[in-house]
Amino acid sequence: MVGSLTTPVIGLLWISALGSLHPGQYDQSAVQHSKSTKSIVRGAFLLSKSTSPLEGNLGDVTKGAKFTASPLLMTAMLTSNIFRVKRVCTLVEVQQIKDSLISSTIFRRWHRTVAPATKKAVEAVGQINDKEEPREAAPHGDPTFLESVDIYFDRAADLAQSTADILSQIKACNNLIRLQFPLKCGNGTVELIEAYRAQHSHHRLPVKGGIRMAPTVDTDETMALAALMTFKCALVDVPFGGAKGGIRIDPNKYTSDEKESIIRRYTSELVKKNFIGPALDVPAPDYGTGPQEMAWIKDTYGHLRPEDINGSACVTGKPLEQGGIAGRQEATGLGVYFCIREFLNDKELVSKLNMTTGLRGKRFILQGLGNVGGHTAEKIAAAGGRIIAVAEHDGGIVDETGVGLDIDAVRLYQTQKKTIVGFPGVKTLKNFAEILELECDVLIPAALETQIHSGNALSIKAKVIAEAANGPVTPTAEAILEKKGIVILPDLLLNSGGVTVSYFEWIKNLNHMRFGRMSRRIEESGKKALIEAIEMEFGSGARLSDDLRSTIVRGNTEVDFVRSGLEETMLNSWNVVKRTAHDKGCNYRTAAYLISIERIATSYKFSGIFP
Repeated sequence: MVGSLTTPVIGLLWISALGSLHPGQYDQSAVQHSKSTKSIVRGAFLLSKSTSPLEGNLGDVTKGAKFTASPLLMTAMLTSNIFRVKRVCTLVEVQQIKDSLISSTIFRRWHRTVAPATKKAVEAVGQINDKEEPREAAPHGDPTFLESVDIYFDRAADLAQSTADILSQIKACNNLIRLQFPLKCGNGTVELIEAYRAQHSHHRLPVKGGIRMAPTVDTDETMALAALMTFKCALVDVPFGGAKGGIRIDPNKYTSDEKESIIRRYTSELVKKNFIGPALDVPAPDYGTGPQEMAWIKDTYGHLRPEDINGSACVTGKPLEQGGIAGRQEATGLGVYFCIREFLNDKELVSKLNMTTGLRGKRFILQGLGNVGGHTAEKIAAAGGRIIAVAEHDGGIVDETGVGLDIDAVRLYQTQKKTIVGFPGVKTLKNFAEILELECDVLIPAALETQIHSGNALSIKAKVIAEAANGPVTPTAEAILEKKGIVILPDLLLNSGGVTVSYFEWIKNLNHMRFGRMSRRIEESGKKALIEAIEMEFGSGARLSDDLRSTIVRGNTEVDFVRSGLEETMLNSWNVVKRTAHDKGCNYRTAAYLISIERIATSYKFSGIFP
């Protein structure tokens, strides 16, 4: 199928006529927003080179047929904001991978979206707000974060037993709101704040997902993170649907009072639109937010919904004094550690990588020493692992002694100096990306998405990549890494510790009682009675030491329940992923997505359709 397209509108109509299509809920609603419209449409044509005439590949839809378009046409497309040309990396060793990954999946997603309402899509083009900045492209022409999630989903869907209609429903984002509201700054000026909230799936309620504050926040990122939350909750069997929120600001440029005003206004907008509540949508911390922001959300919700007796459960990740739960702060990092530990303790798996079992003596590199990365590093160091390098946004440090970095000292330095650069006694690298390419046993990206891409995947020398961040490895990079024999432990599993403990906090708030309050003392009484009976029967007058007795009889506190429940959840989920990957002959990421898809499909099957 070769055709010459003469106008952007004809191009849209020609593409929509290629076949029968399936509507996508979130894509149709997103057409109303200019940035989403650009994001959807720009994925249609991915050009391999800048040639004359320009050429591209329509992949699966045209069964590999080539199309051509004149430079005049492409100029028209660009100036009308209908299409955006994306250059693909020209490296020979990654080009075929990109063609197979990007062309078919991204075009199929775009094709499925536009055709059910071609007329509406064409009309929407004229409504684009040209003042809105275009979505920043992923590095080196790789798929964007949202496109990557779609690619990973499609891979697993090919192995699923579910029907196409159920798969379409699982993949679609159900609700997306875009908010704009004014902020009166401390200097007297007024600034317009842009924010989002996406609810990906309502197969279980409430939906659950964090709120991030970052200048890169947009609809694509928010929907991608919401989708990940859906699959993550299903994978670890937490009874939530997926959601995500974002506020498009750099939190470092605002005062505490200004951030409080932003968070409270954002919360009030969610309340007005019924996008928050213990039974509806429960936010949590994410990049750029923490316990303080969650406390503001809880307080604002309480003022606007004073009749809600379960109002404390409207948000998780709160300070302990505001209804939070012990162990929430380190939960995500601890979950990452549990999965790494289980993988490295599996003799059969590590022997394939010419490694010995256990963490002791293994070399680890960490990107991101924030809440997740910091707690992961602490647990690894305590277990005998060597953190040989750490990267942050402004540079990195490398230990050249072979002993490993003193993580406690590095974190203290970071707290005092607001950077790790300049930490004494180590080598400093200004380009943090270089640290990712150092030789190690386990590389842990714990920062942001798309950090490992086609531009640096060939240089990665780790044996294992443990994804503590969301989406740190692009699909193109994944294919390159797996060809090199590198094992990837996926984000869908590894960083699900946060939502797991958020689930525990939600239950605690609904119960209006902390864990262990009614059980700790009776546990201790029973243990004391047992020890005294053993001493009397078999001790011949001897008694256990006071320290040993105290350790044995100690009752479980809230943090004990939380850590036990978290470990149980992570280990069970890892074993299911490992078994599925073995049975299906796929990698761990595809196995994780497949498990999630099948569980969600089962939920839809039994729920039926209302009305």
